[in-house]
Amino acid sequence: MRAVLSVLVFVFLSVPAFAGEGRVTNEMIYQKLLELEKRQIVLETQFREFRKATEQRFTAIDKRFEDMNRRFEELREDVNRRFEEMRADVNKRFEEHRETMQEEFRQLYTFLWIITGIFATLTAVVIGFALWDRRTTVRRAREEAVEEVERIYGVSRIRDLISALRDLSQKDQELARVLRHYGLL
Repeated sequence: MRAVLSVLVFVFLSVPAFAGEGRVTNEMIYQKLLELEKRQIVLETQFREFRKATEQRFTAIDKRFEDMNRRFEELREDVNRRFEEMRADVNKRFEEHRETMQEEFRQLYTFLWIITGIFATLTAVVIGFALWDRRTTVRRAREEAVEEVERIYGVSRIRDLISALRDLSQKDQELARVLRHYGLL
């Protein structure tokens, strides 16, 4: 491949140089070939240097990529570690708050039971007081009514009236039934 390239370069470079001269000698061709070989050696040297520099650059770039990959991996591991720490911390806080909330709910539930007990006791006491007061009021009203009737009519007159009705009920069956119904016979 180099030989073909060399010949082509020689032909293209030598045609303009020989165009002005009438006769081409072997020595001229030999000198041109030497010049071409020198140029080729220079070009090959430059190409090798360029290739070497390029390889060094690629090696440096590869090293940078490896460093970046290593740094990225370290960063990823650091981020994962931090996320794990944050998750553990959040879980710990959640558990602490959950336990606190459970305790507060227990206290609230106990408080509601106490309030319910107090309300039930107050309701029972009020109902009991109302019944006791009603009985007391009814009993007192009955006594006052009896006293008033006795004061107006006298006790003996009511007893006389009941005795008279009993005597009359012996003859009147309807009256006997009414007196039995009210517990007076």
